[in-house]
Amino acid sequence: MKTILVTGSNGLLGQKITEKVLAEGRVNLIATSRGGNRYPSKTGYQYAEMDILDPLQVKSIIKQYKPDAIIHTAAMTNVDTAQANKDLCKQLNVDAVQTLISLCEEKNIQLVHLSTDFVFDGENGPYAEDAATNPLSYYGESKVLAENLLKSSRADWVIIRTILVYGITNDMSRSNIVLWAKGALEKGVSINVVNDQWRMPTLAEDLAEACLLAVEKNAKGIYHVSGKDYMSIAELVQKVADYWGFNKSIIKEVSSVNLNQTAKRPMKTGFILDKVVSDLGYNPHSFEEGLAIVSEQITIRNK
Repeated sequence: MKTILVTGSNGLLGQKITEKVLAEGRVNLIATSRGGNRYPSKTGYQYAEMDILDPLQVKSIIKQYKPDAIIHTAAMTNVDTAQANKDLCKQLNVDAVQTLISLCEEKNIQLVHLSTDFVFDGENGPYAEDAATNPLSYYGESKVLAENLLKSSRADWVIIRTILVYGITNDMSRSNIVLWAKGALEKGVSINVVNDQWRMPTLAEDLAEACLLAVEKNAKGIYHVSGKDYMSIAELVQKVADYWGFNKSIIKEVSSVNLNQTAKRPMKTGFILDKVVSDLGYNPHSFEEGLAIVSEQITIRNK
């Protein structure tokens, strides 16, 4: 059984990987994140505090646990924050990746790196893995810089690009598109939603499965991993309203230019999933199935 080390294990994807490993075995897990462990169950895996901005600490932890693979989920993912704070974004999304690459090269560790649809300009979506990158925001640019470091390295690397990850954990410290929409609709107050940006939202459980499959199958190269349903953000919010029976008349559709977001977003991304399906056996849930899974988890959490 392989030993995998996960960075950013307190985040949504990190917690879903922990959840899967505890339910299914499959690998030995070393969960790492900054600060204390926020996952509710503390047994069945090992946890180590690790700040990915501290190269000496990262080196020490990797030397101690000797993983066969690292799944690197830790990153700055807020697009507007990244635009406003480029220095910190570069440290988290580029410099930390270089630290991991150097250690993985030295110790022959597979590195599974999470990237994004925001590496594309949104002119020609849905995209295959070999499409040319052309980011519109600094967040996207930082992810392209990290991808290029991997491509030019001697490391055994996998890049998993994904789109609009959603789901719920016990201690949601950060929201995501589905939880934001549900929370806003519950309040019954009018909300503005863009109708000219198109995506393929990704259930966190599906992304966690793809990460584990990449390790188990010794994957190499770039993989596009998302949900299978292509929709506008407005359509996504409408579907959330339909699922939970909220009033849809409070959803006000607007164009991107009217939102005044700090960073520019690509209009139409989306992925062609043929490669990850054929190579890794990836089989994502539909968006409605994903909402049902989230709803069930919310019910359990609220008991």
